[in-house]
Amino acid sequence: MHNPLSSLRRAIGETLRSRVAGPDADAKAAAIWDSPGERWHTPDSMIWHVNGDAAMYAGGIRSLLLQALHPAAMAGVAGHSGYRSDPWGRLQRTSEFLALTTYGPIPKAEALIGKIRSIHERVRGKTDDGTPYRASDPHLLEWVHLAETESFLTGFHQFGDRKLTQAEADAYVAEAAPVGEMLGAVDLPRTEAELHAALDAYRPELRASQAAHDTVSFLVNTPPVPWIARPGYWMLVAGAISTLPVWARRELKLPTSRWFDRLVGKPLGSFATAVVRWALTSPGRVQSGTYSTPS
Repeated sequence: MHNPLSSLRRAIGETLRSRVAGPDADAKAAAIWDSPGERWHTPDSMIWHVNGDAAMYAGGIRSLLLQALHPAAMAGVAGHSGYRSDPWGRLQRTSEFLALTTYGPIPKAEALIGKIRSIHERVRGKTDDGTPYRASDPHLLEWVHLAETESFLTGFHQFGDRKLTQAEADAYVAEAAPVGEMLGAVDLPRTEAELHAALDAYRPELRASQAAHDTVSFLVNTPPVPWIARPGYWMLVAGAISTLPVWARRELKLPTSRWFDRLVGKPLGSFATAVVRWALTSPGRVQSGTYSTPS
């Protein structure tokens, strides 16, 4: 018997997967889940759970907004990532990297890390004020790792499917660090307190360049999302903004009011995340999440 609600659930889930993982999402998922070999993480790992939860959608948007505050990171994105000409391609490459290094066999994960390192060696340029940068700089790689890890963890704290203990949050930070170091960062934090302290140390370097404001406008005002899906996307954006520190929002000219957080950002972010979680755990799939596979 036809069930309209089940059909809607499956349609939303498949649309999300095709956008985030690409049109060949099932093939990519099969390569991750069906390939034999040892993994770095197990279902008991905190990174296994956090990176597979729908809260990553808001956390990922938050990460892009926060990363934009480093002029060198922003210059690299604006000059080399193709985020405007191929925004979905960039998102799909990022999501595949996270999925493969979290859930995939070690040899495939190591090969992808090696490929990214070789790309980083070729990416260099100057910031808006003429300061040279190179993507392989350990200090810059550390910033990107810190912004991502803190955003994913903060997103889960706010919108995740359960509350984490301090030990679990620390475990997530520790489990995320080795891949960042394999990419070229050095001596990354292993606890949540160390993570926040490391981020705070970057404050003197952070500012919103014109490229950062352009990126925020692209992500918030004119995203590459079909009109029918924009209300849900904007709910996730509102949720992401509500979890950013006030100083970062001021730099990026985003809402800072606590009333925005209480009445708009966090409620809408929670609702949108719940819908995404519902859609991505549709019946008939072996795993939940973006890279789940059909049964």
